[in-house]
Amino acid sequence: MALKIDVITIFPRMVDAGLAEGVVGRARTAGLLDIVVHNLRDFTTDRHHVVDDVPFGGGPGMVMKPEPFFAALGTIRAQRGAPDAVILLSPAGERFSQDGAKRLASHGHLVLLCGRYEGIDERVREALATEEISIGDYVLSGGEIPALAVIDAVARLVPGVVGDDQSVEGDSFTRGLLDYPHYTRPAEFEGRQVPEVLLSGHHAEIRRWRRETALQRTQDRRPDLLATADLDADEREWLKRSKS
Repeated sequence: MALKIDVITIFPRMVDAGLAEGVVGRARTAGLLDIVVHNLRDFTTDRHHVVDDVPFGGGPGMVMKPEPFFAALGTIRAQRGAPDAVILLSPAGERFSQDGAKRLASHGHLVLLCGRYEGIDERVREALATEEISIGDYVLSGGEIPALAVIDAVARLVPGVVGDDQSVEGDSFTRGLLDYPHYTRPAEFEGRQVPEVLLSGHHAEIRRWRRETALQRTQDRRPDLLATADLDADEREWLKRSKS
């Protein structure tokens, strides 16, 4: 059964463009992902399709009104069924991670709410959102790019979306480690050589090199990941030796 995802945004063409290509685009065509992008302005009742208003209490910017979000989610529930999760993309949300992507991929139906301007009326978060997600500690103009990031990460974990399951299993963060370095032809380029072990045809040595370089890269660049990484006894021993 296809994973259903509904995205509510005032810039549907922006989201549709990001979903049209690559792995996600092919998965939609194959029927593995059922993604519908909704224009929030379609759920307004005034002739100008206004989705924002001035904030109570004063202050800069505009705040997105609650009524269109409530109407949009009501329509989604009526036409596509009750979602398992309604996710507000927000800097106040929980930091998105590979574990979070796995959890969301286990659901059957997700709704993503994309904010703009100074934010969304708090009653949308209180009454509609079941969780909030942030993709990092920086400011974006709206929730569309975070929504695309969440969809891409989740889609990769849906069976059949990525043709080679081993590619998904080896992704960075899957076991809490960064990925090992990758090389392809030519074997020498501008004086830089591919590591000899990768040319040796010795598969056991290649696996060992990849495992150790992934550990080394994680230790050098993201040592914080090692505290919770899913390591076997050999990997723990390698880390112990590398620090001695």
